[in-house]
Amino acid sequence: MKRLLAVGLALVNGLAAAQVGPTAAEAAAYSGLHAAAWRGNAAAVAGVDRAAVNARDSQGRTPLHVATFARKDDVIRALARAGADLGALENDRYDAVTIAAVADDEATLAVLLERGASARLTTSRYDGTALIAAAHLGHDGVVRQLIQAGAPLDHVNNLHWTALIEAVVLGDGGPRHQRVVQDLLKAGANTQLADRDGRTPLALARSRGYVAMVRLLEAAGAR
Repeated sequence: MKRLLAVGLALVNGLAAAQVGPTAAEAAAYSGLHAAAWRGNAAAVAGVDRAAVNARDSQGRTPLHVATFARKDDVIRALARAGADLGALENDRYDAVTIAAVADDEATLAVLLERGASARLTTSRYDGTALIAAAHLGHDGVVRQLIQAGAPLDHVNNLHWTALIEAVVLGDGGPRHQRVVQDLLKAGANTQLADRDGRTPLALARSRGYVAMVRLLEAAGAR
């Protein structure tokens, strides 16, 4: 269990480190579309070429990444119309969908998905998905959006965890993580996929004393 907690803490810290938007100094130094994305100037996107739309800053962020961090939905729409790569990964291998998912930003996520961004990409240094990240954090509304958008329910990351496992082992057992588990089960997530030590989500929930999650898993036929 100590090893599990250590891995979990490292993952939480990794997500936090990777999900920091442009600093004040970076934003102040921006020009062109990166500056427009940060400030919410959608009009500046009109007529630009595709190279400019997908330009990168020093951290590999495109204007779309910047607009997502800044929650500038009108800019996201304008960039999508201009041909922005909606699946572009920045230097830490996060796409805009995962950035919005980690931020618990349901409104921006909805805009991205409506414009054709994929919920199915493998992202991050953990070879995970936006769904795994959202399940880990207990972002239940985001999880529902991603499931509706076709996110892979049973993707296994390089820690050998699925979204369902992460909702248990990295969650607090509270109402939001319970709703994540419930929604994943309702969508058909595989309850028998186990971690590297052969522990299923049910075994993990029992070991952590998460009574409500145990009941949900047992009702879904988990063993």
